[in-house]
Amino acid sequence: MRLGRALLSALVLIALPTVLSGAQAADWPTKPVRVVIPFGAGSATDIIPRIVFDEVGKELGQQFIIENRGGAGGTIGEAMVAKADPDGYTFLAASSAHAIAPALYSKLTYSPKDDFTGVGILGNVPSVMIISPSKGIKTLKDFVAQAKAHPNKFTFATLGVGSAVYLAAERFRLSAGYEALNVPFKGGAEALTEIIAGRVDYYFCPIATALPYIKEGKLLALAVSSPTRAPLLPDVPTTEELGFHDSASAFWIGAFALAKTDKAIVEKLNAAIAKAVTNPDVKAKLAKIGADTPPMSAAAFEKQVQTDFATYAEFAKKTGMKLN
Repeated sequence: MRLGRALLSALVLIALPTVLSGAQAADWPTKPVRVVIPFGAGSATDIIPRIVFDEVGKELGQQFIIENRGGAGGTIGEAMVAKADPDGYTFLAASSAHAIAPALYSKLTYSPKDDFTGVGILGNVPSVMIISPSKGIKTLKDFVAQAKAHPNKFTFATLGVGSAVYLAAERFRLSAGYEALNVPFKGGAEALTEIIAGRVDYYFCPIATALPYIKEGKLLALAVSSPTRAPLLPDVPTTEELGFHDSASAFWIGAFALAKTDKAIVEKLNAAIAKAVTNPDVKAKLAKIGADTPPMSAAAFEKQVQTDFATYAEFAKKTGMKLN
């Protein structure tokens, strides 16, 4: 009898964490949730999470507070989140720059691979190469011809080495075979201002932020970096289509939790994100800025991110890109 009671007690103790975990997730969230974006305001990495998490907050009955912490290709904001309590009240909304950081930075104070886990996809956004009409360049091939004839004459805007827009610019530059100078900014809004003014020459900008200026004629779209043409710019060819092989660059934005966050909370947030991105009003808002957001499980998104870690590590090795 005593043995039976001892065994029963042991089984209860083993099961207790799972029961508590389920109860915690069932009640979560009981207070506002912080979502850190490791880039400045105005970029697609800022706009898309705001749209999605506004709906997620309505679904879960709590406010999701967006906080911008830009700089160093997104690593400053990510490092801050990595130090947070994994209690389910601090999350990261990052771009595909998250997956290249380990290949570029040898002295990170956190591990993008080990400290975070994927929660869900928020949006896939094509980047468009934009230039001021005042430059007098009409086509991508004209641009490349001038860039080759005058090495390092042209400057390109990024959100820092390692950012998704930097990766898109570098993949194209290496494919086209010219030299240019990187000009980093903390946010997309600052970069656009300089491109429109002509003080910086070009920018592989997410369509979300460039589209209004393209429509107004303040910017000229030379090409998109996605594998296929963008629905919002159907007349703008892709870089691959124009003959620049291995120049396509995928740009995703996703939500991440700290690796030690309760898995049940991760799944609950994933379900809320999936519901949000399939909401007709949210889909319409995302479509207007060129974002394609198919629902994805947490496991599937994490698998994609892990694949990208390997892909970008190989790309950085091949090109010699490295930061301290």
